[in-house]
Amino acid sequence: MELFQTEDVAVHFASWPKDLRARILGLRGMIFDVAEKTDGVGKIVETLKWNVPAYLTTAPKSGTTIRLEGNGETGTYGLYVPCSTTLIAQCREIYPKIFTYNKNRGLMFEQNSMIDEDALCHFVAMALTYHIKSGPNAK
Repeated sequence: MELFQTEDVAVHFASWPKDLRARILGLRGMIFDVAEKTDGVGKIVETLKWNVPAYLTTAPKSGTTIRLEGNGETGTYGLYVPCSTTLIAQCREIYPKIFTYNKNRGLMFEQNSMIDEDALCHFVAMALTYHIKSGPNAK
């Protein structure tokens, strides 16, 4: 497991209940794993944005920001991208019944639900290469 890049992020993760934190840490690990295996992604920077853990590509700026959120009261958690992207719409087309969608912002999960890891890894790769895939030279 990657070490936290900032103390602020570590403190934020520690604030979630243990079971929920474990699930969100799984998403965090998946982001770093997919980034390492995906051509063109480069280094991932971990920080707090909008007071939640956020992951972005910096060199090159190949992708869009991915945020992780959790609600200890409801046991729900999610992976969010900027609503200005087309990522959720694309994901809905590819995986109409696999995920629970939060409008055009993110993918939501119940604490005890099973996640289709292949589909989720695909979505994370799409987010981490969003500017490559949607830029002026996209094929």
